[in-house]
Amino acid sequence: MGKNGRDIRVWLALAAVYIVWGSTYLGIRIAIESVPPLLSGGFRFVTAALVLATVLVARKGAAPYRMTWREFGGAALVGVLLLAAGNGMVAVAEQHISSGLAALLVASVPLWLVVLRTVFRDRPHALTLAGVLVGFVGVAGLSLGGGTSSATLGVAVLLLGSVSWSVGSFIAQRIPMPKDPFAASTVEMVVGGAVMLLTGLGIGERVDIGAVTGRSWLAMVFLVFFGSLVAFTSYVWLLGNAPISLVSTYAYVNPVVAVILGMVVLDERVTAGMIFAGLLILIGVALVISTERRKPAPSVEEPALREVSP
Repeated sequence: MGKNGRDIRVWLALAAVYIVWGSTYLGIRIAIESVPPLLSGGFRFVTAALVLATVLVARKGAAPYRMTWREFGGAALVGVLLLAAGNGMVAVAEQHISSGLAALLVASVPLWLVVLRTVFRDRPHALTLAGVLVGFVGVAGLSLGGGTSSATLGVAVLLLGSVSWSVGSFIAQRIPMPKDPFAASTVEMVVGGAVMLLTGLGIGERVDIGAVTGRSWLAMVFLVFFGSLVAFTSYVWLLGNAPISLVSTYAYVNPVVAVILGMVVLDERVTAGMIFAGLLILIGVALVISTERRKPAPSVEEPALREVSP
């Protein structure tokens, strides 16, 4: 394929990551209108894992799934941290806060990754630390601006989920993992989804099939096939076919897409303070990523970009 054809594929894949991952916050908010949050997430990821495994086996046979128990355990742990705890808390939090606010808070994940690096005796660049400081001022602004106890609870849950997501992304680069990224993703999704289902059932979540609305079903289908398969596949392909500096721009675009969709589709209220605090987070993330991009060694950008999405 010629350069122009490849460029078109890059931009199509990037558009999928921009729009689809940005819209998953809206999809989660609609899905949990009539399906409990942990059960909806568990169903989403287990179903996506089965589809991905079927496609991968049909194309490559069983070879991608030949892994050691340590590699399987690594992927399983990452799946619990990223999906069961990270994504699960996004769904739980969206019962109390808007999808746009959730997206802006999740955008802080690269900042938490810098904190983890510092704890483990890495020495981030001064501009990286400045970006973290600016970003966390924005996080504080969003966290303190909720007003109601329900919103405060939602923000607290989401911040815990963001920390879990960051820890999962951080250790994924440092523990044994399956060599094939799609096989790793299958393990992550099936284990993370199973933990969400068991946890949801354990705390009393139940699904009344007759009460599930048509729009919640559509949201679930969208999250399985587009959020968990199309966008992720596009992202993995981009990592091998486009500059990481270009791929990283989704970290700025996703929250904007989420906020706009929340306003248009769900009539979510966006205040001037929320916009200002969100901009501070995005400026902080931009400082972190642009500074880290200049370093020749592997940096926080790589684990930060790995599945930083609901």
